[in-house]
Amino acid sequence: MDFYVLLGVERSASIGDIKRAYKRLARKCHPDINPGDRTAAGHFRQISEAYETLSDPDRRRRYDAVGYSQSTIEETAFGFEGFDFSVSASGSSASTFGDLFAEFLHQGGSDSPAAVPVRGTDLHHTIALSFEDAMRGGPQTVTVTRQEHCRTCKGLGRLRVVESRCVPCHGSGMVKSARGHMVFSKACPHCSGSGRQRQTRCPTCDGHQIEMRTEPLTIATPPGLDDDARIRVAGKGNVGRNSGEDGDLYITVQVQPHPLFRREGDDLHIVVPVAVHEAALGTKFEVPSLDGLARVRVPPGTQSGQRFRLRDRGVPSPRDGRRGDLVVEVRLVLPRLLDERSKDLLREFGRINGEDVRAGLNHHKGHEGHEGHE
Repeated sequence: MDFYVLLGVERSASIGDIKRAYKRLARKCHPDINPGDRTAAGHFRQISEAYETLSDPDRRRRYDAVGYSQSTIEETAFGFEGFDFSVSASGSSASTFGDLFAEFLHQGGSDSPAAVPVRGTDLHHTIALSFEDAMRGGPQTVTVTRQEHCRTCKGLGRLRVVESRCVPCHGSGMVKSARGHMVFSKACPHCSGSGRQRQTRCPTCDGHQIEMRTEPLTIATPPGLDDDARIRVAGKGNVGRNSGEDGDLYITVQVQPHPLFRREGDDLHIVVPVAVHEAALGTKFEVPSLDGLARVRVPPGTQSGQRFRLRDRGVPSPRDGRRGDLVVEVRLVLPRLLDERSKDLLREFGRINGEDVRAGLNHHKGHEGHEGHE
C-alpha cells in the first residue's frame, strides 16, 4: 500500500499538500457521513494512517526508507455524534462544516508530529567605538541575551520516560471534545494515539524548546567603520524552533567624533593654523594622521582656505580596503601686535608691498559711494 498514491500526492509533496489532500478525502469517506458503508470506513482508516505517517517528518523518512509496515499503524478516528449530516456538504452549511473540520484537524505546538520549522527572530544590538578603534578595526566583545535550545531537553520540548499508560486518555489513545451539538474524537496529542506514555513535557522549558541565555560574543569589526554602520553576525539571533533556522544578530556601530579630524566618505579633513609670514614665505610642518605624523609643504603665497591633499592617508574602506586621502586646509592666523616695534615692522611691510588687495572692487563702483558709519 503506497501512502502517496492513497492520498493522491507526489512523493515531493509538502506538509500543506498532504494535509489538504487528507481533508478532502476525509470529508468524503468519513464513516459518520457514510453510515453502514464498510468500504468507506476502511478507506478512511487507510487515509488516516497515511496522513499520520506522512505528516510526521521522522515517520515519513522511515516510511520512505523501508516502506509500509504494520507496526507504523496508529489509527485516528473522528466521530460526529448527535449531528445531522442530511444537508449536502456542497450546500449552504458547507463553509461552516469546512471551518469546523479545519479547526478540528489543526494540531499546533511542539507536541504535534506535524510541527513545522520556525525561523528564529533577529536581534539588534548597539556598540560605541572610539574614532581610533573604528578606523583600526579588530575584535570587539558584546554581551547578548538570546533564546537558546533548552539544555535539559536539547531543544525537543519533551523528555523520554519509562513507558506507561497515558493518563490524559486513560490508555484509549483517543480524546473527545464537544462544540455545540458536535462531538469530536481524535488521537490523543499526549501519546499520539498509542495509549502509551513514552514522553513527557520538559519541566525546564515547559515544552517550549527554548531558554534565555546571556553570553559574551567576540565579533571582528572591519577597519574604517562609519557612524551608524551595521554588522551582521549570522546565526547569532534567537534560535529556531522545530529544527528551524536560527535568526541573525545585527550590530549598529556608533563612532565617537574626533577632536581634530572630520570625515567625508573615506577622506579625512583637518584644519591647520598658519602664520602670515609662513603663508607668505612658505613653510613645512607636520600634521597628525592615522599612521602617525605626516609632513606637509606649504608653498610661498599660500592663501587662507587653500587645501593640500595627502594621498592614501585617509580612512580604509570597509568594502575593499582602499584608503582615502588626508585633506589639510590652511587657515591664516594674524599675529598679536603687543609692542610698537612689531607695528612699525608691519607698516614697513605694507609700504614695501603696497599692492592694493581691494583693487578688484574699483571695477565695480558703478554709482557714487557713500561713506559707511557704524
